[in-house]
Amino acid sequence: MVAAEKIEKYTQGLSYDDFLDNDLISDAVIKNILVIGETAKNIPDEMRQASPHIEWRKMAGMRDMMIHGYFSINYRIVWDVVRNKIPVLKQHVERLLNESWISIQTICAVWE
Repeated sequence: MVAAEKIEKYTQGLSYDDFLDNDLISDAVIKNILVIGETAKNIPDEMRQASPHIEWRKMAGMRDMMIHGYFSINYRIVWDVVRNKIPVLKQHVERLLNESWISIQTICAVWE
């Protein structure tokens, strides 16, 4: 959750153009999306199966595309993730924590 919270903090009040114009913010956001993608790759299968509504494969796939440079980074997609996917992801993770599918220590360790 730390990575998602950082993304929200860094982009709060920004427009898409502001995001593009600020290399420090866009780089930090991309780094944290990579962290989220890496985390998604390491989520136990039991938890993935118990929470199929979370787009685990898409998160991991986005990370792979960014890290391996399959394509250049599409900042419109990054911005869509920031605005539309991250808030939903946070809600799902909070629900998982409340349902005790995963311990808070695991979330903190994996999401940092």
